[in-house]
Amino acid sequence: MKVLFVGGTGKISSACSRLAIEQGINLTLLNRGQNQLRTAPAGAQTIQADIRDLASTQSALAGQKFDVVVDFIAFTPDQIEADLALLRGKVGQYIFISSASAYQKPVASLPITESSPLSNPYWLYSRNKIACEDRLVRAYREEGFPITIVRPSHTYDKTGFPMQGGWTIIDRMRRGLKTIVHGDGTTLWVLTHTEDFAQAFNGLLGNPHALGNSYHITSDEVLTWDQIHNQFAGLLGVEPRLAHCSSEFINAYDSNWGATLLGDKTHTVIFDNTKIKQAVPGWAARIPFSRGAEEMLNWFLADPARQKVDPALNELIDRMLAGYESGLPHP
Repeated sequence: MKVLFVGGTGKISSACSRLAIEQGINLTLLNRGQNQLRTAPAGAQTIQADIRDLASTQSALAGQKFDVVVDFIAFTPDQIEADLALLRGKVGQYIFISSASAYQKPVASLPITESSPLSNPYWLYSRNKIACEDRLVRAYREEGFPITIVRPSHTYDKTGFPMQGGWTIIDRMRRGLKTIVHGDGTTLWVLTHTEDFAQAFNGLLGNPHALGNSYHITSDEVLTWDQIHNQFAGLLGVEPRLAHCSSEFINAYDSNWGATLLGDKTHTVIFDNTKIKQAVPGWAARIPFSRGAEEMLNWFLADPARQKVDPALNELIDRMLAGYESGLPHP
């Protein structure tokens, strides 16, 4: 099977790339070659080009056809339009990486299935993903363009923490400082290891049952945000000091942070993974977050250069805490 990954060295796509090579897939990666954190796996062909430069990409791919093309880095409808122009008649399956944050917020009912409504008035990122999906569905219905839509939820690897602020939050924990958790800390959340994601995702490559379909790929493990923070505190051997602030309060101080909360993390999510399990028989997420958290912490602790503290974020958190503890409704 001849497969093209647009991207291929990102957090999610790198795990899929490694597995594809292990599975004997003829894999080509098209990217700008600028990812310093992750490199292409041995055995993959690499084309260095910018997918957003349509003319140069057409030249780079001249004469080639692929069984499957996956665009890991399309975020807006105009980028989808460019992909359609580039790939019509040249691909057996086009897979778009959407987002589970596109599901209706607030969540109307649980568990979330692939037929749950798509609507997110809070987060532009999610609305753009919905618009991309709408364009692709129209291409499938009107011209038979062979789409598959995949909606990852919060997917992680060892290189990044799931909390807003990353290592800065770990550093605050180590120093005995308070950290902020949105809401009352009991909102339920799902975290999926990239290796688990890749096992399911690669099962969709060239899968005829996947054409015209959408899938989310998530773990079945459900955790509260307090449990997520406490997992790291336990590994660090410290007593966590968690300050619970409403998402609206956080949004008043930082609208970017607030958008990721109000448009996604504020809401309890539980996913029904029946559909992906039917498409990829035998698949189930097998890596618990306890193991994933240990991988993350060990990776950061292994190299002081990775332990970057954001002074501006620290100042913002301290200001938010001061406002919260003094009873101020907004900054």
